[in-house]
Amino acid sequence: MSGDNIFSGLKVVDMASFIAGPGAAVILSDFGADVVKVEPPHGDTWRIGYKVPPEPAADDNYPWHLNNRNKRGLALDLKAPEAKEVMRRLIEWADVLIVNTPHPARKKLGLEYDDVKAWNPRLIYADVTGFGEAGPDAHLPGFDITAYWARSGLLSLTRDAGVPPTLPVSGSGDHATAVGLFSAIVTGLYRRERTGQGSYVSTSLLAAGVWACAVPVQAALAGGTFYPPHDRRKPASATFNLYRAADDAWFIIVLTPDKWAGFTTAIGRTELAADPRFADLAKQNANVVELAAILDEVFSGQPMAHWAQAFDVAGVPFGVVRDPADVINDPQLVANNIVVPLEGAGGKLTSTVSSPIEVQGVAKQPAHRAPELGEHNDEILREIGFDAAQIRAFAERQVTAGRRRSAAA
Repeated sequence: MSGDNIFSGLKVVDMASFIAGPGAAVILSDFGADVVKVEPPHGDTWRIGYKVPPEPAADDNYPWHLNNRNKRGLALDLKAPEAKEVMRRLIEWADVLIVNTPHPARKKLGLEYDDVKAWNPRLIYADVTGFGEAGPDAHLPGFDITAYWARSGLLSLTRDAGVPPTLPVSGSGDHATAVGLFSAIVTGLYRRERTGQGSYVSTSLLAAGVWACAVPVQAALAGGTFYPPHDRRKPASATFNLYRAADDAWFIIVLTPDKWAGFTTAIGRTELAADPRFADLAKQNANVVELAAILDEVFSGQPMAHWAQAFDVAGVPFGVVRDPADVINDPQLVANNIVVPLEGAGGKLTSTVSSPIEVQGVAKQPAHRAPELGEHNDEILREIGFDAAQIRAFAERQVTAGRRRSAAA
């Protein structure tokens, strides 16, 4: 790996399943870390994520490559007696260990932080849970939909008036939590640079969700009065609302009071700026139903391209509502390395989504496909000190499994 990579030489063992923990490891790998993905012999459950409704159906295993690219794969039966020695050597080798196994199972396997820190006092032990380390529900299993979205308050707020909560975008809370876990790992590494000591760092889906929902949660802590659920025909603000253009494209405007006069000029309705009903923000909000109806009529008269140009000239903030099939054709994604080439996956999967962190002057590692189950077993075991006979014995006793590739391959 290039010495220009920030985490070149950093060794990471990713034992986490699904998305949040592995996503944090992906960010580390993007900047040059050597990440070993440890899976059970049957594989991480997320390997079948692309086959589970309501995930979009595809021929290629897109979620696996997204959350495990640039990693080497080791399939290991942690219940086998020999596995403890493998894990000991891996942890001695590693700078960072990422886990999300439930604590009772982890304790039984002897892989809690207190169990392993003696093997490597400089280890950054990174833990991600559903609901946090303490409290009455610390033991509950958590997914982003249950912990990040539902429990945090987000799911109650991301709906319109008169309709029940709906399913949020799958994995969205996990990926946000992955950034938080990455930040915790980097904070632990920085502390290690200053003290020489490893540490236990953690976050949870619930903590990340409450942080994402922090403005309304802080309002609740302040005893704030909440508006009713959003109704675009009777919104809290007509200039912070969704509208539809003549070609059925939906868009949102976010207008500050100083933009009002320029906005009315941009939409060809300068008389609205002089209308006493809408003279200032307070009056616009007092007459919000009338203003929203006027804007509905105005915007239905021209296609989105017309309004996009008008808003751009006037400096009016707006966002067009796009589905993923449109998003991938947005030139901003390629120009800003948000979507990058993916090497080696095969099929139609030739690009992937990069992590959302950039460091000026530092190129990320080229994205390479995720490992097959146990693909690098021999290579990794040899690297941490096992000889050929031991490696063969592990395979014969099914301590390791999956598709094996020798170090020479």
